[in-house]
Amino acid sequence: MEPPYAPLSESCAKALGDKVYEKRKLASQEIEKMVTEFNHKNNSGQIRKLIEVLSNDYATSRDANRRKGALIGLAATGLGLGKDSDKYVNELVTPILNCLSDPDLRVRYFACESLYNVVKVARSAIIPFFPELFGALSRLVTDSDQMVKDGSELLDRLLKDIVTESSQTFNLEAFIPLLREHIYVKDAFGRQYVISWISILNAVPDINMVNYLTEILDGLFVMLEDNTPEIQRMCETTISQFLKSIRNDSSSVRMEDTINTLITHAQSPNELIKSIAITWIREFVQIFGPNVLPFAGGIFTAILPCLEYNVESKRSIKECAVSVNSSMMRLVSTKELKTQTIEKIDLRSIMDVLSQYLTHNSMHTKIAVLKWMHHLFTNFPNEMSMHASNLNNNLLSTLADNSDEVVLQSLSVLAEIVNSQDTRDLNDFNKTHYRKFLLSLLNLFSEEKLILENRASLIIRNLCVLLNAEYIYRTFAEIIAEEVPNLKFASTVVRLLNIILLTSTELFELRTSLRNISNEKSADLFQCLYKSWAHCPVSTLSLCLLAQSYQHVAQLVVLFADVEVTLELLNELDKLVQLIESPIFAPLRLTLVSKANNGADAQYLAHALFGILMLLPQTEAFDTLRNRLQCVPNYWGQDRIDEQNSLEYKSGIDFDALQQHFIKLQKAHREQRIVHRKRSVITPE
Repeated sequence: MEPPYAPLSESCAKALGDKVYEKRKLASQEIEKMVTEFNHKNNSGQIRKLIEVLSNDYATSRDANRRKGALIGLAATGLGLGKDSDKYVNELVTPILNCLSDPDLRVRYFACESLYNVVKVARSAIIPFFPELFGALSRLVTDSDQMVKDGSELLDRLLKDIVTESSQTFNLEAFIPLLREHIYVKDAFGRQYVISWISILNAVPDINMVNYLTEILDGLFVMLEDNTPEIQRMCETTISQFLKSIRNDSSSVRMEDTINTLITHAQSPNELIKSIAITWIREFVQIFGPNVLPFAGGIFTAILPCLEYNVESKRSIKECAVSVNSSMMRLVSTKELKTQTIEKIDLRSIMDVLSQYLTHNSMHTKIAVLKWMHHLFTNFPNEMSMHASNLNNNLLSTLADNSDEVVLQSLSVLAEIVNSQDTRDLNDFNKTHYRKFLLSLLNLFSEEKLILENRASLIIRNLCVLLNAEYIYRTFAEIIAEEVPNLKFASTVVRLLNIILLTSTELFELRTSLRNISNEKSADLFQCLYKSWAHCPVSTLSLCLLAQSYQHVAQLVVLFADVEVTLELLNELDKLVQLIESPIFAPLRLTLVSKANNGADAQYLAHALFGILMLLPQTEAFDTLRNRLQCVPNYWGQDRIDEQNSLEYKSGIDFDALQQHFIKLQKAHREQRIVHRKRSVITPE
């Protein structure tokens, strides 16, 4: 009758389950010799029977010592089989794997040791069991016992060597889902384990891990959040290795999926993650060129907030973001690829992102957004037309920004929108969008007093450069005359437009045009402006002096007897005298000594200036103007003036009608002031 644990002898079977390690070791040596003999005689039946005894009677025993005996016995069996162990890998490995999760830490340690010995002799034959081995080791590296951890690390190193040697037979596709499953582990040791495997596989020449980058890149970025410096270093190095591989050969990478992952992590609050993600985006823009354009909206979401960084620690992130922004702008500007670009670019998503960041706190971000808007309207005017109406209100709100650069950039976009919507035929004044835009601007001035006081001059002057100054002034005049019921606001705007007209270098051409009202077009412009300028008496005088309508100025000055002479009006007259002494009115001063048109213009001008002098109290302005008039030749006024010789008469303008319009508007202003005073008495502020 055979012993109960045959082919084990009774003594060997008893020693194998002993609590003393040395006895179990002696039993294992006997097993190794026995297996060697069985294998030499090709007695596979006895070998399998032995493995079955160890697996069923020992490895699953409730006695921890018997389980330890099973493990040392299975290891001895593997060693006895040597290179032939590949025939019995399944039978040897399965019971050992089960013991790796044993509640007894010593059993777990001996399981690591046993598996190490089996794997060492089986080598590549172990590859089919790699998923199970990887999963088991991922648990062991996080074990609470240091001895188990140490044992698992030795086994892990051996397994990596075998996989590296057997890279051609290693089933990477089956491994990737397992890797993806473990990559989000929270434990620091587990993370080190996963990163080490990714790094090892990526270093094997026959394995192209870039093919599976999208499966693991997100997890790698998540691991960068780990506070352990070693994990951060390992992870950063591994990510850098991937980027180097892509630079060398980008054909394997799935750009679309990868760049979406990068965009997500570029928005991370973690500076290291943000920096690496934006660096990758920069490289992808350079490598893949126009192919990244469909993801422009996401890229902008990632980089635009980074443009505000000013602290030293974030300088590299900002520089990288600036680089990406410049590269993207060059891609969109490529004329040769314009058709291809418009097909790839999603203008709606881009404009949604740009509109969102138009209200960002950072000046640099807002400027970048506005430059992009201008760039898109310049390059794709037809395609961008549908976005123009939605942008106007947002752009107008930026005119209140504290930064002049933001305001100027916003104006350039608004001007480009207006220009792209209207005809550029300068001989045909039919500017619907000019009117709509300038009406919105006037409404903004009306609602936001600070913008009117602090920004309006800058806005109007630059609009006159970006758009047609004549159109700007003509349209403003028409709107004020037809659509501004608030007379006080109308006079304030006229006063502002007038001082800009008289002093800004940007409006030199417009001033030159108004000086020649004998020209039909200039005369028409003068009349258009006059109808609004009549809201402000001194501005009307200034306009007429500029247009050399000196006879009409003399007539208007007389009408000032019916105008309420306020401190504000005297201040305006004071400024007018200063302007008369400025270089802009040098032609006017020369007219005082000119005999052109038989001296008609000179005498009318002298009469007008004497009238202004009489309106002034005896201040410094009075003395200045009086000194000027004392230089006028005595012969003026001695001869009768022939009005037909004056420029005013030659213009063909109906000044009588304009004078009646002036009287009518000033009467309306007077009546409104009376009403306002009554209200202030009834309801004091």
